[in-house]
Amino acid sequence: MGLHPLEFSECYLDCPAFREKIKAHEAELDKTGRFIKELYKDGKNLINATKQLSLAQKKFAQCLGEFKFEYIGDAKTDDEKCIDESLQEFSSFLRNLEDQRDLMMRNITETLMKPLEKFRKEHLGSAKAERKRYEKETEKYYSSLEKLLNMSAKKKEPQLQEADMSVEAMRQHFQESSLEYVCKLQEIQERKKFECVEPMLAFFQTVFTFYHQGYELAKDFDHYKKALQINIQNTRSRFEGTRSEVYELMKRIKESPQEYRQTSPISSEGYLYVQEKRPPPFGSSWVKRYCTLVKEQKILHMKTFDQRSGGKLGETESVTIKSCIRKTTDTLDRRFCLDIEITDRPITVLTVQALSEDDHRFWMHAMGGKEPVRQTFTSASNIDAQLDDVGISFVKNAINAIETRGINDQGLYRVVGVSSKVQKLLSLMIDEKSSGIDLAASEDWDVKTITSALKLYLRSLPEPLMTYELYKEFIVPAKRFVAESRVQAIHCLVHKLPERNRLVLSLVTKHLSSQNALGVGAVADPSEMKREKPNIFGDAPSSSPSLAATPLSAPTRQSKRLSRQNRPLAVYNPQVLDIQTVSPSSESPALVNDETSVSSNESVSSQSSNASGTPPMKSKNHHATISTSLPENTGICTATASWMNSASPASVTPVKPGSVGTEKNKPEECVTLMKAKAVYPCEAEHDSELSFQVGAIFHDVTLSREPGWLEGVLEGKRGLIPENYVQIL
Repeated sequence: MGLHPLEFSECYLDCPAFREKIKAHEAELDKTGRFIKELYKDGKNLINATKQLSLAQKKFAQCLGEFKFEYIGDAKTDDEKCIDESLQEFSSFLRNLEDQRDLMMRNITETLMKPLEKFRKEHLGSAKAERKRYEKETEKYYSSLEKLLNMSAKKKEPQLQEADMSVEAMRQHFQESSLEYVCKLQEIQERKKFECVEPMLAFFQTVFTFYHQGYELAKDFDHYKKALQINIQNTRSRFEGTRSEVYELMKRIKESPQEYRQTSPISSEGYLYVQEKRPPPFGSSWVKRYCTLVKEQKILHMKTFDQRSGGKLGETESVTIKSCIRKTTDTLDRRFCLDIEITDRPITVLTVQALSEDDHRFWMHAMGGKEPVRQTFTSASNIDAQLDDVGISFVKNAINAIETRGINDQGLYRVVGVSSKVQKLLSLMIDEKSSGIDLAASEDWDVKTITSALKLYLRSLPEPLMTYELYKEFIVPAKRFVAESRVQAIHCLVHKLPERNRLVLSLVTKHLSSQNALGVGAVADPSEMKREKPNIFGDAPSSSPSLAATPLSAPTRQSKRLSRQNRPLAVYNPQVLDIQTVSPSSESPALVNDETSVSSNESVSSQSSNASGTPPMKSKNHHATISTSLPENTGICTATASWMNSASPASVTPVKPGSVGTEKNKPEECVTLMKAKAVYPCEAEHDSELSFQVGAIFHDVTLSREPGWLEGVLEGKRGLIPENYVQIL
């Protein structure tokens, strides 16, 4: 059912049914307003899209009109002339069609868009204004009515009469507004029937007119279209007749290209990549150029040309060639390269790269190139590397180049350079005449060659950085459990080094540890060295702490693990023990002879000590010192531990090498067996270790072959004991 009619009489009753009718009419007008607004928006989009289409069509027509075919030969055939003129005809047809489209768009704007927008703004807009005025009068009337009804009856009569008159005036205004609003709603409901439909009829009439104009243009173009089709067919037929001949010629050229290659006795042409050096820190770049060599004058013309960038031709540069030498890969890590000596540029040598081996031979022949003169360099064993100012300058130069150009490279010090290039670089850098090369800015030496040259320099020094004299002293701190003790000892030893050694060691340590150049720890305990580096290489220590074993301190779980990390997972082997007895008044220990035999399993210290053949000196109170020796090639010095033994010589149980107090093998050597008491609890991490609690008593305790570890018996089981977890009784 449609909308209910609005009666003027209902304006005075203002009943709920009347209000519902008004709401229904208002909702219908709102829907009509939204429809017109959406239709106007879509019409705008249609007009804009049509304008864009028209612009594209005009641009297309312009492109057709401006293009002209270029034909092979001096004159055109009749068919070719007709085909060439066809583009002009197409362009003219499209321009005429788009003129009609522009006219249609102007008519649509005037006949459809403007009338719809006018109805929406003027009539629907005025209805909204009347609605607001009606709602405002409604609010004012009913508010004043409520106030009147709430007035006290005890007020004076003049006041009551004045209030009655005020409410009556508001009631009249409200009823008048209601009548006007109902009239406006009825008017717009009737007006929209023709105000909306009439513009749509005009729109379709405009569209039909445009299509009719297009039809007339197509009729006029029909005669030309038929003539053009004949010209196109003739041209196609000639193409089919000549294509087979062209393919046959191409096939013959493919089979023997050398017969058809264009050569000239005057010049040689082709592509070369030219190295262009730039100021630091930009290095150098390789630019592709098309080069033409005039053979008689030996002038090389170079044009910048790259097919990938659209074939844009750059400026031409010409140089005069003096000589040409093949460049080896020892000096430049690129193949097919030539060094061209030129006479008319600030840079006297121009490095170029050919495209292939054949191309390389072609340019060598064209330029009269020669092979390079082979140079012999000093072998690594004969390099005169010295720790002087030139050598230190090379170390700084190399480290700066590595950290500038390749500190993030994978396998930085693991990947080695070419031996000949490494030796050549080092020979240049330790020569005062040629040591001024800035490796960080030079592209002639890659990073792996620089790292290998730095390693070769350090290996070739007459004496290691940490010196032979202090070598064993540097080993001792590495066996300590307490990090602070190790750092203090290394600090003192570093400042015993000569000044140049300490400087280079500081540079290398900083380079390897701070940048982690090796990918693994390169310096002894790098985590500590990195943390304590300013202290170690800074000011000299005030006093030199003793490098002997430090007093026992509260052990940590980490110290026990550290002492166990690098030892072999093996049980007690007493054959590597040496026994020394030291007199309290003696300055040097006298060693015990082994009356059995000196086997290949005996330690280095045992062999060297027994060589004198001096029998041991025994006394009632003596020190028993047991030393563990490691093979010389490990570079680790002997670790010793000593303690005071209060037992008499008679109480010492001799043990034969190969067993510890067993009944089968009777002892023939004196070994001090002690007791020890656990001062800290420990849980075994390996089958060869003992677990124990505080207060546990160990028997038959001896020093293990592993520094920082003892061996003893607990509850019938023999195993390893951390030395700093127990106290000798």
